[in-house]
Amino acid sequence: MHDHLPTDPPDWLDREESVLAPYAMRSRASRGRRHAEPPHPYRTIFQRDRERIVHSTAFRRLMHKTQVIVAQTNDHHRTRLTHSLEVAQISRTLARRLALNEDLTEAIALSHDLGHPPFGHAGEETLNELLKDHGGFDHNLHALRIVETLEERYHGFPGLNLSWEVREAFAQHAKKPEAPEAREYVEVGQPLLEAQVVDATDSLTYDTHDIDDALGLGLISLSDLDGLEIWRRAAAEVYRTGMNEELFRTGVIRHLIDWQVRDMVAHTLGELKRHRILSVDDVRHAPTILVTCSPELRPMKEELEQFLHAKVYRNYRVMRMKYKGCRVLRALFAEFCRHPELLPDHFVRRREGDSLPRIVGDYLAGMTDRFAQQEYLRLFHPLPEV
Repeated sequence: MHDHLPTDPPDWLDREESVLAPYAMRSRASRGRRHAEPPHPYRTIFQRDRERIVHSTAFRRLMHKTQVIVAQTNDHHRTRLTHSLEVAQISRTLARRLALNEDLTEAIALSHDLGHPPFGHAGEETLNELLKDHGGFDHNLHALRIVETLEERYHGFPGLNLSWEVREAFAQHAKKPEAPEAREYVEVGQPLLEAQVVDATDSLTYDTHDIDDALGLGLISLSDLDGLEIWRRAAAEVYRTGMNEELFRTGVIRHLIDWQVRDMVAHTLGELKRHRILSVDDVRHAPTILVTCSPELRPMKEELEQFLHAKVYRNYRVMRMKYKGCRVLRALFAEFCRHPELLPDHFVRRREGDSLPRIVGDYLAGMTDRFAQQEYLRLFHPLPEV
């Protein structure tokens, strides 16, 4: 039996000073939380942010929210949740190689899709149209709304009370940076490198994995990809390994991710040196985004994205589910605005002061694909004959 208690864990804040690059965001330098809280004895502010995100209702709902292809099509393709986990894993790898703050990077990555409504990008476009006279809808600004007010988990303050730096990432990535709720965050200059890593990784991840899902669902074939330079070059590398045919697809997808990550690390390190980035302040005042792929890879990536838009996102099977989702949201929005008594009492009570359309928009945006369809059936499905 031990005759003494274990010593306290090493101070993580001091460890950050020893391992992080000078341009990385340190926990000690955080602008803190909107509502003051005492510091945790052994978890940094960004570590606590990450854990609050993972335990949030909005994060769990990502399991049943569409990434691109509606979940009814197949149980094996990616959802918003699996996409967020993949982005977090790759972002953390990049952050470690660039000596950035991994905890902040992971918190931003895990939360970057919290504000997405059901039915993918089609759902966002529909809500933006329905709310055009009430500020519109942007999933990044809605994520900010979720973590600042909509989540209810703690006594004493609304939302999750995340750090300023995680909240900033939502506003910096929004399509409406001029929105009043984004102003305080975008006036600081360029996004932190940790947020830039997540943004670049998000693009890398969904481009590559949308190919994988589209192949698995039979929306495209391997021969369709032969016209893409990025695919041909990755496939040639995999062929050289002698990989068997059954593993060929996953082998190419894996190589595509590894190639793009390596390229991004090398190019970003070059950009940091070229622009003499030696502090977070230098990042804020940089003339451009610093975490990007190389000029050599950029046209190949653009060609891939054009292919995805033409052959996958506009495939008739995807379009049918897209329009079905849009119809569901429009019908629910109109019905709840006509009859607000149909909204859950607790939801309406906590949104006092907001306009009815905004309340309805918040309710719809929080739904999973499955729940939205169930609500539609509950409201509009014909009653059974007696």
